[in-house]
Amino acid sequence: MNMEVKVFSTPTCPYCRQLKEFLNSNKVNFTDVDVSKDTKAREYVVEKTNQMGVPVLEADGKFVVGFDREKVAKLLKIKL
Repeated sequence: MNMEVKVFSTPTCPYCRQLKEFLNSNKVNFTDVDVSKDTKAREYVVEKTNQMGVPVLEADGKFVVGFDREKVAKLLKIKL
């Protein structure tokens, strides 16, 4: 799989940790973006999703807000 995957998260978010653990366990390479420190990234996510919550996963220009295992698996073609 050659799509770029980004996870927009904060250090204190338990669902962010779960999402990253899920991606790691399925050997998905991703870039972790800390929106508590990166104002531009936070504004980008709000603009794209109209949401303030984390985690937000972006892959191939598509977004999944929150840790929705089924949606993430479908988007990244991970077999559950």
